[in-house]
Amino acid sequence: MEYTFTSANFQSEVENSDIPVMIDFYADWCGPCKMMMPVVEKLAEKYDGKIKIGRVNSDDEPDLAEKFNVMSIPNFVFIKGGKVVDNAVGAMPQSVLEQKLNALL
Repeated sequence: MEYTFTSANFQSEVENSDIPVMIDFYADWCGPCKMMMPVVEKLAEKYDGKIKIGRVNSDDEPDLAEKFNVMSIPNFVFIKGGKVVDNAVGAMPQSVLEQKLNALL
């Protein structure tokens, strides 16, 4: 299952999550973001129940983008125990994201 994170649900869904979280910062106008969308959806299915995978529209949630110093998108942020442990920027193969997700488990 893929989540949508907003300022309103961020604390409960991300900061207080009892499982690791991957956030996909994106925007509707971003070509590489659209390219990564099916990959993120596949990973959300594969890691369902083990890692919470969700998206933040950086145009709609500029405060969250700023909080994580998101300068370019897509930007993937990996959180464990409420702390950022890794991140990755740009379009990339699914295997690269899987390596980072497996490191969270």
